[in-house]
Amino acid sequence: MRVCDWPAPDQPRNRLLSQGPDGLADAELVAVCLGAGGGRNDVVAFARELLARFGGLPGLLHADAHALLRVPGLGPAKVAALMASMALAERCHGRNLAGKVVCSNSSLVAGFLRHALGGLQRETFACLYLDTRHRMIAFEKLFYGSVDRACVYPREILKRVLAHNAAAVIFAHNHPSGIAEPSATDIEMTGELKSLLARLDVTVLDHVVVASGGEVSFAERELL
Repeated sequence: MRVCDWPAPDQPRNRLLSQGPDGLADAELVAVCLGAGGGRNDVVAFARELLARFGGLPGLLHADAHALLRVPGLGPAKVAALMASMALAERCHGRNLAGKVVCSNSSLVAGFLRHALGGLQRETFACLYLDTRHRMIAFEKLFYGSVDRACVYPREILKRVLAHNAAAVIFAHNHPSGIAEPSATDIEMTGELKSLLARLDVTVLDHVVVASGGEVSFAERELL
């Protein structure tokens, strides 16, 4: 049965307007973004299939255009709607963090990094650039790798730190495996970057590893 044939109060779009988003499941919210079921009768069922295919909501919303367009029933308009939803959410998280003293908002930082990196299928290394009062200047995804590693180039990090005139940084990367535990290589690399940046009077405040199973903070583990 098509969603438009459901009783009006039960249709996801009407429930979103009357009850707000908290009352809708992930598949129902995705269905609202899609609008129609890509040739299927039930757009909510189609949305559930998409979530299963991409490993849940973070995986779907972080998927690139090429991966989405390979799905039968997803055309450019629907893919653009999904990607725009992700971009708006990411910008909102970034603006919530911008200008705030991040060292006193660890939960906000964790939430931002979880949203930005948690659903990525490739290991990605990123950096939060901070001013002298530890307020966020910018956030960049710097290096992309495979499912279990990303090559990090210190020279490029130095260039970006200087370009932003940052006084401090927070590094972050994701573990697509779902396990946030830092590796020995992660710890060694962070120590080398900390020593390198110290010569420029730039402080490494933290390195956060993000995974579906949670986050690990180097600062909280006293690994810096």
